[in-house]
Amino acid sequence: METIEFGKIVNTHGLKGEVKVYSYTDNEKKILKLKKVYIRGIEYKVESMRLQKQMFLMKLQGIDDIEQTKNIMNEMCFREVEKNESNDDEGYFIKDLVGLEVVDLDGNKVGTLKEVFRTGANDVYEVVDENNKSIYLPAIKKVIKSIDISSHKMTVELMEGL
Repeated sequence: METIEFGKIVNTHGLKGEVKVYSYTDNEKKILKLKKVYIRGIEYKVESMRLQKQMFLMKLQGIDDIEQTKNIMNEMCFREVEKNESNDDEGYFIKDLVGLEVVDLDGNKVGTLKEVFRTGANDVYEVVDENNKSIYLPAIKKVIKSIDISSHKMTVELMEGL
């Protein structure tokens, strides 16, 4: 069984064991339908899941009060990758993007993708060049021209001012 990270537990919600999960995915519909999740390799049945202000509010079976939520606070949440699921179902998995070589339209190396920041409007990619200088690129079609996971390369069009 393969799992993929979809978020991180960042806070409690109420007193009855519900937690706030910061989402790492654009496919909210898939997450809202989850029946089980994995935290530290342990399977938990999802009693309820809903979206509130770009956060998932999740209630897990066996986590019934605010004290029990402390055991899973700041932990990553994983879900099973479905048998025929491809990266195209959710765009790209963050784990597949980090480490990509980033080149411009002429093939010149810009740097290496170090981090993906979820900002709400669009993701922002932190690219670090050979001098360890960070460049921040909005993950929009005008900037990100192609992503080829198999060749480990992302092609970008640098906008003026970046």
